[in-house]
Amino acid sequence: MNNETGIDADVVVIGGGAAGLMAAGRSAQLGARVLLLEKTDGCGKKILVSGKTRCNLTNAAELKAFIAMYGQNGRFLHSAFSRFFRPELLAFFEHYGVTTKVERGGRIFPVSDDARDVVRVFQKYLAENKVRTIFNARVSSIIPDKNSRFVVQTTSGRYLSPSVIIATGGASWPSTGSEGDGYKISATLGHTIVLPKPALIPLVVLEQKLAKSMQGVSLRNVRATAWQKEAATVDSALTPGCDYGRGEKKIPRLPLLESRFGEMLFTHFGLGGPIILLMSLAVVVALANGPVSILIDLKPALTKEQLRKRLQSDLNNFGKRKIASILKEYLPSKMIDPFVVLSGMDEAKLAHQVSAGEREKMIDLFKALRFNVKAPLPLTKAIVTAGGVALDEIDPRTLASKKRPGLYFCGEVMDIDADTGGYNLQAAFSTGYVAGESAAGHIASLRL
Repeated sequence: MNNETGIDADVVVIGGGAAGLMAAGRSAQLGARVLLLEKTDGCGKKILVSGKTRCNLTNAAELKAFIAMYGQNGRFLHSAFSRFFRPELLAFFEHYGVTTKVERGGRIFPVSDDARDVVRVFQKYLAENKVRTIFNARVSSIIPDKNSRFVVQTTSGRYLSPSVIIATGGASWPSTGSEGDGYKISATLGHTIVLPKPALIPLVVLEQKLAKSMQGVSLRNVRATAWQKEAATVDSALTPGCDYGRGEKKIPRLPLLESRFGEMLFTHFGLGGPIILLMSLAVVVALANGPVSILIDLKPALTKEQLRKRLQSDLNNFGKRKIASILKEYLPSKMIDPFVVLSGMDEAKLAHQVSAGEREKMIDLFKALRFNVKAPLPLTKAIVTAGGVALDEIDPRTLASKKRPGLYFCGEVMDIDADTGGYNLQAAFSTGYVAGESAAGHIASLRL
């Protein structure tokens, strides 16, 4: 029924992503009559594009390391993970015929490498437990009434329920339905919203012309280090020799923001790739406090002295070669011309003509290719949204609102985000499970 006096469902779940699907299924499994409202024409759209359509479900990391991947807010997840964590999640998928495998970095994927199999599992889960789903139902407001119910207004009608779970996701990937709706709705219900920020996102640099000249170049085994300083003022000798940042044992201290070793790439606007994405949130937060720069050590395995000896040997042994030819042994071809320009040399200069000063300039560039960060790409381009409903207003044991009885939260709408590697999906599944269970428990208590 759809009227002012009747109840349309025991629990209304808003959002059909990873968290919402799990919440709806679990709540219904425990006997609640569940209505799932999804604003797009289908559920699980972000699941389908996650892990490059392979769906990185979770990670094999031990619990302590797992929690560390969420930064300071990770401790909020202890209770949810104690109820439903990786073993329970993998058993859940196994029950529905989806086996998994562990890959590099502990990433866990379906053996099929097909995210559609994950969505099919939830379709079965919801069907088995008689969850009613309405698509193209954009929620415009949730208003508590005088009878301790919620009036959920959508484009397809009005629904009444004593319990609501907000699982609307973040504000990135708008094509999947994540447009930040949940923040506005939660705010009208009295909740504080920590400013949404892009996380896991490429960075735009002031030296855009330089970046564009190297567009498409992918680098391996380099170290990128972010500083709360202008690039020209950073002493490259302070570049650490190990990783600092979220999920790492080393905690950075200003002006050091983060340091990561691995793969990155140059784009037409700046910097991207795995290690840039990992440090991007720290950079976004720091930009509000002043200039931020990133120094790239192209040869982290070599000290300056080792690099000096190697380069001088090549300059001596191949003195009649052009400097551009010498650099082919050190750099991808597309980086050579920009590198020579930065060093102030003529690319036609012969190796034996290179002065000691020019050699030192090259060494400095190898050890510290400098960029000043202008901004991240827009929030809509981020893989994950940082920020959201403030955690101190949510009970971590039940994921219930501390302000509105019968209201629950799960997934990315909360102020929880993590690095890549399956951590964000595990948080969505775990919090969805607990929110669904808690909402069903709330309904059961009302019947007593």
